[in-house]
Order: sequence, then structure tokens, then C-alpha cells
Amino acid sequence: MSGKYEDLKVWQKAFELTLLVYKETQCFPRHEMYGLTNQMRRAAVSIPSNIAEGKGKTSDRDFAVFLCHARASLHELETQSLIAEQLGYWQGTAAAAVKSLTAETGKMLNGLISAMRPDRAERKPLKAAV
Repeated sequence: MSGKYEDLKVWQKAFELTLLVYKETQCFPRHEMYGLTNQMRRAAVSIPSNIAEGKGKTSDRDFAVFLCHARASLHELETQSLIAEQLGYWQGTAAAAVKSLTAETGKMLNGLISAMRPDRAERKPLKAAV
């Protein structure tokens, strides 16, 4: 996959999400500066960072691994966002905007990861654990 990481729409969306998280966590309580605020910002930064790092790798397989790391950080951020919402640190438009961007970024990441799997046509769906 050629081109720069900045050209990837998923990187652009993840970067937008990171900026939003930084902006919206500014209003969190001061006592959360080294707690939830820091954790959310680190998870958010990790998403576009892993996409960029993976894009710099020499193989699509390596790139896909870093896309999976980005997706894991996205799940971490989603969980932390729910915690922040339940604690009343943000509500309304801030929470909705972050939820919307995490969902959109997740769909984009999942699509790119699926497209990069060389054996995707041969894979059979996994049965859900009962």
C-alpha cells in the first residue's frame, strides 16, 4: 500500500478524534488530570500513532498488526468515555461527538483490517461462543 499515512482517511478520522478528546477532557475535574484524563488522551493519541507507525512498515502484514493495535486503543478509549459519561464528566454534545467519531473510526479500521487479510475470501465465520 503506497502513499503517506496522512493520506489515509482512517488516520485523518483518528487524528480528528484525538483532537476532540484533548479538547473535551480539558473540562474534566482537576483531580483526574493524572487519572482518567491522562488515560483517555494516551489512548486517543495511540490510535493515529499506530496507524502511522504501521504505514511505515515494509509489509501489509505488519501494517495490519498496527491497525489492530489502533483498534485496541480505540476500544480502550470507548470504555474510558463510558466511564467519563457515567461519572458526569461530560454529557450531551461532547459525549455524543466522541461516540460518533469512535464508531466511525472503528468502522474504518475494521474495513481496512478486513481488506488487508490475504485469506479473507477463504475464511469461514467464527461461531459465537455459547
